[in-house]
Amino acid sequence: MVNIEQLGWQRETVGELDHRLLKAPHVKLRSFTEGPNGDVVYAVDLRINRPNVEFLSSTEMHSFEHFLLWGFQKYMKENFISVGLMGCQTGFYLILYNEGRADRILSIYETILNDILVASEVPYANIQQCGNYKNHSLELAQKLARRVLDAKADWRRVV
Repeated sequence: MVNIEQLGWQRETVGELDHRLLKAPHVKLRSFTEGPNGDVVYAVDLRINRPNVEFLSSTEMHSFEHFLLWGFQKYMKENFISVGLMGCQTGFYLILYNEGRADRILSIYETILNDILVASEVPYANIQQCGNYKNHSLELAQKLARRVLDAKADWRRVV
């Protein structure tokens, strides 16, 4: 049985919350699903912008998603399932297998953001690996990473 508090999450922030109250950027456990054999799939919100207030551009989201995909595959190879865009253009959904510890997820997220700052190109931004390879900006991804890192002290403040 999953113990949310033991994993480092605040129970009152798990699940769907009133979007008018959300602060950003933040990182929170959205949900988890336990399988019949004890395996657990975790969904984590990587919220970048406040809902209904500010939105990520298509290019920002696309380039940032590539970095998140690259980074979580690199640093959490055994646990990473997927990263997806929030349709409201305010952040990303991170899906992990058998890894829900808040401290580990936050640490790896910080590492990826720091990797973005020193990157010389957007990962997978080529015609062989991307269906819209011309729609990328290293500069925008780095600016976004800097903004999220600058707010690190508040990542756990969801509402």
